[in-house]
Amino acid sequence: MPTYHRVIIAAAATALALVGCPAGAAARTVSSPERYVALGDSYAAGPLIPVQRVDPIGCERSTSNYPARLAAALHIRDYTDVSCSGATTDDMTAPQTLPPLDTNPPQFDALRPDTDLVTLTISGNDIGFTDIVVTCTLLSGTDPVGDPCARQATAGGADVYAQRIAATAPKLARVLEGIRERSPHATVLLVGYLRILPPVLGCYPVFPIARGDVPYLDGLERQLTAMLADQASHHGAVFVDSYAGSLGHDACRLPGTKWVEGITPTSPAAPVHPNATGMQAVAAFVLDTLNAPDEGTTLG
Repeated sequence: MPTYHRVIIAAAATALALVGCPAGAAARTVSSPERYVALGDSYAAGPLIPVQRVDPIGCERSTSNYPARLAAALHIRDYTDVSCSGATTDDMTAPQTLPPLDTNPPQFDALRPDTDLVTLTISGNDIGFTDIVVTCTLLSGTDPVGDPCARQATAGGADVYAQRIAATAPKLARVLEGIRERSPHATVLLVGYLRILPPVLGCYPVFPIARGDVPYLDGLERQLTAMLADQASHHGAVFVDSYAGSLGHDACRLPGTKWVEGITPTSPAAPVHPNATGMQAVAAFVLDTLNAPDEGTTLG
């Protein structure tokens, strides 16, 4: 694990309040980077959260996503956000094709030898997150109180979605190593995904996942979180456990309490994605982790 810079940010708590992050999230001493690069997928980019950037428009990158809030809280002027909705680990080193005729350059192009802070949220699209949600939603109508999605996923014996998570681990490892090669002095934070569903029951039909599939899908997210944490610990990164910190703020909660929207959003955000409040929370989690980067993380 690399050595992390330590500088006092005296106004961090005030800055968080100004950008709308939860109070008390940055009460301790944190790193004070000067050159920050944000990498990742839609859970970093913030699709449909106002105000949407147009550089390029197909990335659906918000000026209020967690990277923007983090940069504001840390008073970073040299800040580059290249996160892009739909990104996979492949898009770190290759251009990402965007509809209708646009592209996002390889995200690693933003990294420099003097970059001293990197945040990364990636792997959801590698495991087929959208496919899982769509499949389980469609199957829910066939058995609303059962577990049709889990049964289909394990019909061949092994769980196909768990296999996808395992297959993504070496891809993520290469991404983390690639960041270290390009920005060897950077503090690298691998930022996990917010909790989407509660541990049990759910809220069918508001979020149309069969009752028995709610703990199954939550279990998959726990597996994904564990994989992310493991890869971070083995490849010179610090893991930010957004999943554990978001218990009680899943998509089944009321507006104002939920940090992730459901199938039909009730605030400006993409379906099954963080809303503005969720982005505030993730920025606070990152700051907390910067305050104590050597502390372990646990699954909630």
